[in-house]
Amino acid sequence: MDKKLIGIDLGGTTIKFAILTTDGDVQQKWSIETNILDEGSHIVPDIIESINHRIALYDMKHEDFIGIGMGTPGSVDIKKGTVVGAYNLNWTKKQSVKTQIETATGIPFVLDNDANVAALGERWKGAGENNPDVVFITLGTGVGGGIIAEGNLLHGVNGCAGEIGHVTVDPGGFECTCGKRGCLETVSSATGVVRVARHMSEEYAGDSELKQAIDDGQDVSSKDVFDYAQADDPFALMVVDKVCYFLGLAIGNVGNTLNPSSVVIGGGVSAAGEFLRSRVQTYFEEFTFPEVRNSTQVKLAQLGNEAGVIGAASLALQFMEKE
Repeated sequence: MDKKLIGIDLGGTTIKFAILTTDGDVQQKWSIETNILDEGSHIVPDIIESINHRIALYDMKHEDFIGIGMGTPGSVDIKKGTVVGAYNLNWTKKQSVKTQIETATGIPFVLDNDANVAALGERWKGAGENNPDVVFITLGTGVGGGIIAEGNLLHGVNGCAGEIGHVTVDPGGFECTCGKRGCLETVSSATGVVRVARHMSEEYAGDSELKQAIDDGQDVSSKDVFDYAQADDPFALMVVDKVCYFLGLAIGNVGNTLNPSSVVIGGGVSAAGEFLRSRVQTYFEEFTFPEVRNSTQVKLAQLGNEAGVIGAASLALQFMEKE
């Protein structure tokens, strides 16, 4: 039997698993709830138990696997296989993930930041079309990113490469959780879109269902903003235009700096689809010089929730050379 890969996508509510071929085809997938009680001390034992259970369930052996890859929130030391500062997992202290999982499964293990891992997934089997130069931006509760340049995932001297969410797009703008102002994350994340809408509604005087919903104190989401815009609500269209301006500015600067084959937009906000992408494209073209404008494409992510497990499995391909 051809040897397999295991990909793990560790999130604050769910841990997703998949068994894949070395070509990146998902053969089995499952998930378990993330138990963050007791400072997240149950998470790694639960992962180990689930892997060992599934291997036995599918009548497989640990030797049938080349390696396990995992994407995780928090600050990752790739060489040591440790994670710290993953606050949505209650991991405030350093976690020796690699040592525990390798010891308990006997399978080589590697991990990386979840946004980097999703970037690898989209590059390998998604919109990146396995090109060597791909940038991935995920628009969720925050804004994350990953950069693959000449086939290599970039980490930077302190693991902060690809933090596109903290590119300054509005100097003196909203304060970010990172401590500075005007980060892309403050205006283009799911929460950022709503923040922009609420801020702009203070000065908007025309008719608008979105404006009325905000003034009435309704709980408005980023999806609501885009839904109103697609229904030609004039104020919602203004908000979406402002959000796409900031996104186009950031992506344009990424394009001018790296000239990737594609910048792939994923995450919950990207569910707005071509309505979002086409508007970002317009501003991207405004902020890039011709050679970049004509060679770098702005695309929508294709893998959805599978990007994490597929990208994590691709991390484990490095163990093939050692077989």
